[in-house]
Amino acid sequence: MNLTNISTIRDVMSRNGFNFSKSLGQNFIINPDICPKIAEYGNAKQGFGIIEIGTGVGVLTKELALRADKVVAVEIDKRLMPVLNETLAEFDNIKIINDDVMKCDLHKIIDEEFKGLKVAVCANLPYYITSPIIMMLLENNLPVESITVMVQKEAADRLCADIGTRNSGAITVGVNYYGNAEKLFSVSRGNFMPSPNVDSAVIRINLNHERKFDEIQEKFFFSMVKAGFSQRRKTIANSLSQIGIDKQKVYSSLRNMNLSETSRIEQLNMNQLIDLSTRLNEK
Repeated sequence: MNLTNISTIRDVMSRNGFNFSKSLGQNFIINPDICPKIAEYGNAKQGFGIIEIGTGVGVLTKELALRADKVVAVEIDKRLMPVLNETLAEFDNIKIINDDVMKCDLHKIIDEEFKGLKVAVCANLPYYITSPIIMMLLENNLPVESITVMVQKEAADRLCADIGTRNSGAITVGVNYYGNAEKLFSVSRGNFMPSPNVDSAVIRINLNHERKFDEIQEKFFFSMVKAGFSQRRKTIANSLSQIGIDKQKVYSSLRNMNLSETSRIEQLNMNQLIDLSTRLNEK
């Protein structure tokens, strides 16, 4: 079954009484060249189990299953279950879980479904929940090699930005704390049905499981980053005072780092952010 053919998709959807949901950000890929590329970049190969988030009609799911040993796809929309039963009927290495990925126990899924396999995440993410899903995957310390996702182009630019540049934000710091992100290729809006109002891009986050801080220090680091970027035009001292950090301690730390007291958090690179957090967190 050609799952990128518009007539085929409409026929399958019609038979199963399915309509697109704007609230779930459903835009299905209709260019046959895109999903094979995502799968190849996303570590879908022998020896790997793949977690997919959101299936659509199964276009990417099929390409992942053709390459990886096993695919577990988490799909929130129960209306898609009969569609997927039809479109993915030929595969015996796919398991569909009808649930919200933000509420799933992914550690348990990995333990039960991917014994003896390396694991990667691969998905075409809904735009409206891109950042929460990515941060959930990173913060859960899952035993995964990589996270390869299609996201809105603007989000891709932010996720892959260099720390300390204008495009970077709190989530950029989060991604760089847990690994490193690279933009793989762009996908124009005309490659989807229905067509969204923005272009997309595919990125890959390669995970690094060595932690820079212990749990308490890590919590402080991210509270500092979140406070700083939530008021990014303010000086670091002013933005961090909102979470109870003494301005004089901030000034002293910045001076010892050879930085101006009027520095803003968006101007610091990753090493400087880690250094500042360490200094501020000292008893």
